[in-house]
Amino acid sequence: MSTPVKHEVLIIGGGTAGITVAARLLRKHYRDVAIIEPSDKHYYQPLWTLVGGGQATAAETERAEGSVMPRGATWIKSAVTAVDPDANTVRCADGTTYGYDVLVVAPGIQLDWDRTEGLADTLGRDGVSSNYRFDLAPRTWEFIRDTKSGTAVFTMPSGPIKCAGAPQKIAYLACDHWRRQGVLDNIDVHLVVPTPRIFGIPAIADNLDKVIADYGITLHTGSEVRSIDSASRKVTMTSLADGVETVLPYDVLHAVPHQSAPDWIKSSPLSTSHVGGDANGYVDIDKHTMQHVRYPNVFALGDAGSSPNSKTGAAIRKQAPVVVENIAAVLNGRPLPGAYDGYASCPIVTSSHDMLLAEFDYDFALKPSFPLLDPVKPHRPYWLLKKYGLPALYWNLMLKGLA
Repeated sequence: MSTPVKHEVLIIGGGTAGITVAARLLRKHYRDVAIIEPSDKHYYQPLWTLVGGGQATAAETERAEGSVMPRGATWIKSAVTAVDPDANTVRCADGTTYGYDVLVVAPGIQLDWDRTEGLADTLGRDGVSSNYRFDLAPRTWEFIRDTKSGTAVFTMPSGPIKCAGAPQKIAYLACDHWRRQGVLDNIDVHLVVPTPRIFGIPAIADNLDKVIADYGITLHTGSEVRSIDSASRKVTMTSLADGVETVLPYDVLHAVPHQSAPDWIKSSPLSTSHVGGDANGYVDIDKHTMQHVRYPNVFALGDAGSSPNSKTGAAIRKQAPVVVENIAAVLNGRPLPGAYDGYASCPIVTSSHDMLLAEFDYDFALKPSFPLLDPVKPHRPYWLLKKYGLPALYWNLMLKGLA
């Protein structure tokens, strides 16, 4: 049996987290950084909400993976199927095994379409779509644009998901469009969320309640859609408190899938599932250092980590410098200096011209980047930031290890 090719730092995933960490490591003159990533394309997913709302094109969100791969990184174009942290190895789909001194696990999150009965079978047709897929976001806009009357349902599942604000943002964009078209009064709009309120910070929830009331949206809290009957165009909504079921008709349905760690992580020693923890199976890390709780030379960041922050690109921007700093400490046998405070940013678009920028840490303390603007209310400048500023920051600075 041949000895596996070994890298000083091996990164699983060429998405936001993996590319950002690799770029930062290479800027610190690490010479042996490898990234395992099977995809040809790289996506700026936060803009998919605007695609679904008719405010951006899908093409704006897509670039070739090779164009964002940091110069100096070794690109292993394959998919991981297993990891053995006791042997410091990773196995790929082509049967090749790679070794590492330090492993960074950043494969993103798995979309579990099949966990909502009937959803996978009707995606992209009969009024059902989801902005959580590149090919479906334009369909969302088609369905919204073509709806002049009837019932619209927007769903959010229980459990951690990436960009937890996305399920409500598309509801607001749809209502804004329908109002501008003069048909909002003809559409019965429902927003179904599993949480007690529309947002976890009361001051922000208060303002979003006003947005919801202004559009005439019926908000169902503590509930989730468990099944979809596409033949009759109905969804069954269940109360999470008492299990009471309610059937809602729909003409247009924006559905968000349950999400979890990739299956190969769930079945690995790295997972929270491995020690009888969270069934979603995220990589079991210390929420401040991003270091694995049982394997000191393994780190995780981004959506696949168990840290309880909101799963956003903004969180990754703050996690990446911590991971890079702590990798250096592990390689040099020093205590870990880096600590992440749980910062996340949730840009909540409330119309085609306003946005609320929710920035907070693990304690839900507000961490506004622009203190001159009231951080709990929607503002026009934030919308411009969402549409133009944040994508420019992403492509030109963050993926190059500069922000």
